[in-house]
Amino acid sequence: MTRTEQKERTRRVLLATARRLFAARGYAGVGLAELVRESGVTKGALYHHFTGKTDLFRAVLEEVQREVAGRVAEAAEAEDDPWAQLKAGCAAFVAAGADAEVQRIMLIDGPAVLGWNDWRAIDEATSVRHLTDALTVLVADGTLPAQPVAPLARLLSGAMNEAALWLAQSAPADLADTQAALSRLLDALRASPAPPES
Repeated sequence: MTRTEQKERTRRVLLATARRLFAARGYAGVGLAELVRESGVTKGALYHHFTGKTDLFRAVLEEVQREVAGRVAEAAEAEDDPWAQLKAGCAAFVAAGADAEVQRIMLIDGPAVLGWNDWRAIDEATSVRHLTDALTVLVADGTLPAQPVAPLARLLSGAMNEAALWLAQSAPADLADTQAALSRLLDALRASPAPPES
């Protein structure tokens, strides 16, 4: 194994271990010494890759955000119609957010550990960007009424994040009800068809 491969392997081990521990006990419940011990690396190796526990957490959060964005994109791309793509992507986001690991890292600890502004910047670069792109297409093709997309994207993003946090405290069966409510909410945003000319 080359030195570069060894460095990458160490980084992957640190990320995987940190992700498992942060998901299980939260950021505050995990110490740096435990991260090093569980990873089987030295403290120096950790500091070679990350400036500290917060930097390691940021890398884990970014990884989780990318995975969720990938799930959303995959669900959307399985549909042919832009409207169906939006609905499938939003449903996939809520489903991903119902996962305990995603909730803990992305929605609970993310804003608390990094601060609202840094967390929002990461969210903007993944989830909100994809949502904004989808809404822009739907406004342009008339599926949604002409309107500024930025506030609509943030309203929908906030609603979906809140739904995911609520699902963390509710019964597993509530996911289907939440997705159905989201579908109705999205359908209510559609442009009404023009009345027939008389």
